[in-house]
Amino acid sequence: MGYATTIEGTRFAFADLRDLLAKATPERSGDQLAGLAAQGPVERLAAQMCLADLPLDAFLREALIDDDEVSDLIARQHDPAAFAPVASLTVGEFREWLLSPAADADALERLTWGLTPEMVAAVSKLCRLQDLVAIAAKRRVVTRFRSTIGLPGRLSTRNQPNHPRDASDGILVSALDGLLMGSGDAVIGVNPATDTLEDYIRIVELLETLRLRLAIPTQSCCLGHVTVAIEAMARGAPVDLVFQSIAGSQKANSGFGIDLAILREAFDAGRSLGRCPADGQFMYFETGQGAALSADANFGIDQQTMEARAYAVAREFSPLLVNTVVGFIGPEYLYNGKQIVRAGLEDHFCGKLLGLPMGVDVCYTNHADADGEDMDVLLTMLCAANVHFVITVPGADDIMLNYQSLSHHDAVFARECLHRRPAPEFEAWLLETGIVDGHGRLAADPALIPPALRDATRMIGLAA
Repeated sequence: MGYATTIEGTRFAFADLRDLLAKATPERSGDQLAGLAAQGPVERLAAQMCLADLPLDAFLREALIDDDEVSDLIARQHDPAAFAPVASLTVGEFREWLLSPAADADALERLTWGLTPEMVAAVSKLCRLQDLVAIAAKRRVVTRFRSTIGLPGRLSTRNQPNHPRDASDGILVSALDGLLMGSGDAVIGVNPATDTLEDYIRIVELLETLRLRLAIPTQSCCLGHVTVAIEAMARGAPVDLVFQSIAGSQKANSGFGIDLAILREAFDAGRSLGRCPADGQFMYFETGQGAALSADANFGIDQQTMEARAYAVAREFSPLLVNTVVGFIGPEYLYNGKQIVRAGLEDHFCGKLLGLPMGVDVCYTNHADADGEDMDVLLTMLCAANVHFVITVPGADDIMLNYQSLSHHDAVFARECLHRRPAPEFEAWLLETGIVDGHGRLAADPALIPPALRDATRMIGLAA
C-alpha cells in the first residue's frame, strides 16, 4: 500500500509504511547511510504531512516485519479496549490529544497496552523537542526493588564503576567515589570487560559485600550476558538485577545471542531467587538507536522505529530499569550533538508511553561531533521530562568502554539546581551517613562522613 501527498504542485509518494516512517524521521546519519532517509527537508515535510493524516489504526493492519517473534509479541500485547479512546484518531490528531489536558497521567496509564511501538514512534516524528518533554513528563511509571524509582520530583542514578581489567579494587574505589557523590540509588552496575562465569560471580559477590557492609538500600548488577547470569543464579550467586541488551527484531536479538524464550528462562530464574519483593521488579534492559541497523537486522525500517520495537520486548518482562545508551554506537548512527539530543528525548518519550521505567545514558563517543555541553542540554531536558534515571561515572569518562557519559557531579547539579531528589530509601541513607545535609546538599564538612566511608582502604580490603 502506497502513501502520497502534494506540496505546491509536487507529488511525493512513499512506497509503504516503512518508507513513510523512514522519510518522516528527523535527520540522522544512520538512516542516511542506510539509504532510508528523506532526500531533504521538503521530502521530510511531505512525509510528515502524510504521516499526520494516517489513521492510527493503520499500524494494526500493516505489519512492518513478517515472520518475526517481536512482531508477533507486539500483536499479542495490543489491547483493543485500551486503544478504543484514540482508535478513531490520525497520528496528527493523536499528537494533539497527547498535548491536551485530557491526556493526564491516569489517561496515559490506561492507554498503555492499547499502543504499539510503531504508533508511538510515528507520533514522536511529528513532535518538537518541547512536545517530547511535555508529554513524557505526564506519564508516571514507578518500579521497586530495595529502592523506589520513578516517584514525582525524583531522579535516580546508576553508579557505573567499570574497570578495564575488572579489578576488584578498581571497581570498589569507583563505586565508593559515586556513593560519596550520592550516586547509585537505581543500581550499582558494572559492565564487565570479560564475560566469564567466574568473573561474573566475583563481581556480583563483591557488590553484594559492599551493599551489605554499608547497608545501602539499592540494587547491584553485573551486566554480563543473560545466559551467564542464568548459570550464575543456578550456582547460587547473589544476583539482584538480571540484565540483557535487546533490539527490535528477532534477527537483531539473535545477534545478541537471545530470544524471548531465553529471556523468559532468565525471568523465571531471577524470580525464583526471592531477592526481589513479590510486588517488585528485577529485570534490566539496555537498548540504543542503531543496534538493529548495525546488525543488518532492520528490514528497511528506520532506526528510531526499530528502537521503539525493542520496548515491546522490554515491557513483556516488567523491568525495574530500561535505558537507551543514546550516543554509544557512534556518529555512523547519530552524527552530532543535535541528533543525540533528539534521539534521547525520542527514546525516553516512546518508552514512557509504552509504560517503561525509562532511563537514558547521556553519552557520546570521542569521534562524534558532540561535547559535554550537548550532554548538559540533554540532561536538563530529560530532568524536565521526568526521566527515571541516568548513568554517572567518575569524571564523565568511562575508562573501560571508552566513551563519555555523565559525571557524578552532573547528578549533584540535577539534585541541587533542578531539585530532583534521589529515591526516598536512598535519600534517607545519604542523610543518615552524613553524605548529604538536611537540605539534601553534599556535606561540606568531611567529619560528617562516617569512618566506614572515609576509610577507603578498608573497603579495598574487601577485594582481597
